[in-house]
This record gives sequence, structure tokens and C-alpha cells, in this order.
Amino acid sequence: MNRVLLIVWFAVTLTLGVSAQEVADNAAQMPVTNDTTIADAAKKSPIELIGNEYENGIKLLQNRFRIDYNVDEVTMVFFREFGSAPVVLVRPDGSKIFQSQVDGENVFWFDSDTYDLISIKNPVPGPWQAVGQILQGSRVMVLSELKLHADPLPPIVFSGEILKQTAYLTNGGERIDYSQFRDVVELSIEFVSTNNPNFNNFGAADQEIATFEDNGRGMDEAPLDGIFTGQFNLSVPAGEWQPIFRVTSPMFTREQHNAPLRLHPNPVIIDVELDGGGNDYHKLLIDAQRDLVDIRSLLIDGKVSYPNGDVQNFSITEPSAAPREHLIIAYDYGIFRVKLTAYGKTVNGRDFILDVPEYTFLVAEPELPEPEVAESTLQNDVSEVVQQPEPPPEPEGMDDETLMFWLLTVNGSILLIGGLTVTLIIVFKRLKANRGNRATTKAADKTNTDKQPGRFSGLLSKFKKNKP
Repeated sequence: MNRVLLIVWFAVTLTLGVSAQEVADNAAQMPVTNDTTIADAAKKSPIELIGNEYENGIKLLQNRFRIDYNVDEVTMVFFREFGSAPVVLVRPDGSKIFQSQVDGENVFWFDSDTYDLISIKNPVPGPWQAVGQILQGSRVMVLSELKLHADPLPPIVFSGEILKQTAYLTNGGERIDYSQFRDVVELSIEFVSTNNPNFNNFGAADQEIATFEDNGRGMDEAPLDGIFTGQFNLSVPAGEWQPIFRVTSPMFTREQHNAPLRLHPNPVIIDVELDGGGNDYHKLLIDAQRDLVDIRSLLIDGKVSYPNGDVQNFSITEPSAAPREHLIIAYDYGIFRVKLTAYGKTVNGRDFILDVPEYTFLVAEPELPEPEVAESTLQNDVSEVVQQPEPPPEPEGMDDETLMFWLLTVNGSILLIGGLTVTLIIVFKRLKANRGNRATTKAADKTNTDKQPGRFSGLLSKFKKNKP
């Protein structure tokens, strides 16, 4: 055990001596002028790895680094295997800092699936160590002065233009070429209105134009090469904007403000001549603002959507100083839609790709032709044409009151006649029924009368028999 401790102490002492010697050698090699002192020449990063490759190959000494005594705050990033647990930091006195125990005041910790981003205020000077499944070949990165370097946008830019922009990151003035670092930060560009009342974008909201990627997709030429590429589709209102390039991480944000620029309106001019190509064709005319666009370089790739849903693709690639023309078949009426993508050069020689807003035009439904007059009639003299007598004027219609009166009279008469008819029918039926009843009664009475004389005849006959 004593031998192991002795070996560790000897390695640390040797490392400190080597680091001090390297600093002295670097300071001796740097030229010293009136503006550069020996102290400036000896200045280095506030954090450095301890030991050489052989010593860092020993597990006990891996991922060891030293923090300088005059550091007020340090932000570090450790790259580890995907899905592994956060690293554990060991202070020079042997005490440990766990991700689950940070206070959020002196130590800020953000952990992801692949890295830990740690910020420490007033760190203890001396040798530190990170313990965890850190990627082989990974190194401790200290984020001191992280900056985004992007080329300024061109002086002539159009609304609707598709633009490519590249940028790269530096840390402390040194370019970052570590591919894993792309997961730590997010790069974007934003347009902020200058609120100039002389332009159409006065009072417009901020517009996020693009995000930068280093994944080899889209317009990015090579993945993980440290060069971030952004593809802009400037589908924002024309006007005066200020570009802001932004670097964002879970703990900090850096911005680069460029000078305001003017975003010109879409320079492509579209017009149409109905039946301009004859009775069967409409003529589409395409021009551009000559003070902004080199008209001879203008190429067109477009499509026409007909009212019935058919689509016709077309291209115009012949260079010319005249407006471009394209004939559209006029076999239908309704709304025609034209969508273009323009390629060309600005007057200062910059190539551009432009997404032109959709252009629409309406073809009205044709009117029916009037009936033709017979030729014999046209050949006759006007004086010989017999004038047809004008038909008598049609009687004027009745007014509403008269019409209402007659309607009520007719309908009332119909109802009255119908009522009388029904009443008469009922009366006749009742009279007929009464007559039947009377006839029945008379018949009965006659029968009774015939029977009574028979009885009297019997009595008379009896009386005659008893008579002497």
C-alpha cells in the first residue's frame, strides 16, 4: 500500500514539474513586445489535463485535470457512453460532487444521454478528477469564450430566397473540431425587425430563419466536420432586419449581432395575356427587376395548375435579355395557378435560388353567340322590310287589393254553394224518411179498419138469429 501511494505521489509531482516546464518553454518561445508582457505570454487555459499519454493510460490517473487558482467560474463538459450514469467529480481534497447533490447555486449540472455540462463557481484550485464511463479518447473541455463565427449575409437578399450559410465555433479563440460537441449546443439565426417606419416590416415579430446542422444532410457538405450549415428560406416580409446568430446550451446563450440589412421584395414579375398566343393559348410573361437581377442569367422551373385539376410542368432555360414567355393551353375557363422557382444571379454576380409566390389569374366563362341573321334579310332594302304591327299591349295586372277581393269572393261563393248543397241533401233525405214513415202508419191504420167491420158483422148476424 505504501508503495502504491508513493508511486501516485511521484507521478503527481512529476506531472506538475512537467506542466510548469512546458509553460516556461512556451513563454520563452513567444515573442515579447511592448504590448505583450511575460505574464501575457505565460497565460494559458484555466484548466489543463495532468500527465502525459502514458500516465493517462493508468486508470488511477485517468481524466485528471488542474484548475488554476485565479479562476472565478469554470464550465466543463464531459462526453461519456450513451445512456451511462453522470460522472462524479473528485475535488483536490478527495471530497466528491454528485449530480444528484448539487445545490444549484455554486454548482450547476446538466446531464444528457451522452454528456455532462457542469458549471462551478469559485472552484477549489488544484488537481481534480472525473470518474465515470467517459468515452475513450474524450477530453475535458472548458467553455470559456464560446463564439459563433458566421459570414455576413450578402448585401442583396430577396424575400423568398433559399440561402446557404456556414458557420463554425471557437472556444477561447481556438476552433472546436470535436464532433461530439455538436450535441451540446444549438445554433440558429433570427431576424429582428429594426422597426423602421419606412419599411413594410415595421412592428413585425421576430422570425427564426434557420438552425445550423453538422449532420451531412440538406446543404451540409460533410457530417461531423466542425462546419455547421444552415439552410435559409427567407419567407418573411421584405424590409429592414437585423440578423442575430445565437449559440444556445442548457446553461448559457451566446449571440452575435450583425449589421442591419435590407431584405428586398421578390424581384420576379409575372403577367399574363389572355389569348395572347392565339385563340387556343394564353401567354405567360416572366420578367425581373433589372436593377437587382441579371436578366440574362434568369432560369425558370415552374408548373401550371388548370381549373380542372390538371398540372403542366415547364422549364425556360434559354438565356435572353427579353422577358421569358410560356404558352398555356386555353381549353378551360376558371382560375389558373402558376408556381415558379427562379434561378439566376444578382447584378453583383451572386447566384441565388428564389421561391416565387404563387400567381393566379381568372379566365371568365365565354358568352353564348347571338343568333345569326339570314343573308336574304341583310340583302333586302331597309325600306322594303314590312314592319310587323306591334302587338296590343298586355292588360296590366290587378293590384293586390283587387286580387285579394276576388279571391275571397270566389272562395266564399264556393264555400256557400257547397254549404247549401249539403244542407239540401240533408233536408231531402229527412223528408224522404218522413214520407216512408207516414206510409207505413197509414197501412197499419187501414188494416185495423178492415178488421173492425168484421167484428160488427158477426154481432149483427148473432142479433139477426135471436130476432123472432
